[in-house]
Amino acid sequence: MTLIRRETARDHAAVHALQDAAFATAPHASGKEADLVDALRATADWDPRFSLVAEVDGEVAGHVVSTYGRLAGERALGLGPIGVAPALHGKGIGSALMHAALGAADAANEPAVLLLGDPAYYGRFGFVPASAHGVQATDPTWGDYFQIRTLAAWREDLCGAYAYSPPFDEMG
Repeated sequence: MTLIRRETARDHAAVHALQDAAFATAPHASGKEADLVDALRATADWDPRFSLVAEVDGEVAGHVVSTYGRLAGERALGLGPIGVAPALHGKGIGSALMHAALGAADAANEPAVLLLGDPAYYGRFGFVPASAHGVQATDPTWGDYFQIRTLAAWREDLCGAYAYSPPFDEMG
């Protein structure tokens, strides 16, 4: 049975190890995803409501975090990284984390969640190219891989360039 819950300080080492393992062989991974999570925790863009772990048999099996970036002069959530223990891929843990992350954002009255990822995968969670809502990536080469999932509090005036929390750029 998988339990999705908020990350606690006791989970930090396990989350770091999990993100390292999850991205060790992932295409397009920087290899710095675990360090990115650690760096994000130290920013004002971190909100513990949006850092979730999947627990299987009492062990951290997956993790997702959303942190605040900036859109139209307002804070807006950017999702990532999301990782699942390699031995548990294909068991629905990543999907459960995505649904929980979107539910937490919507319940907190956030207008949207943005991410950089494969449209074929994230489309099933309602993500569409961000450009469809007038939102541009800081890097135009991202194209349709830069996506948005609007939520109940979405407003059409939230448009323009989106900037992730500074550690995303610092980790490169």
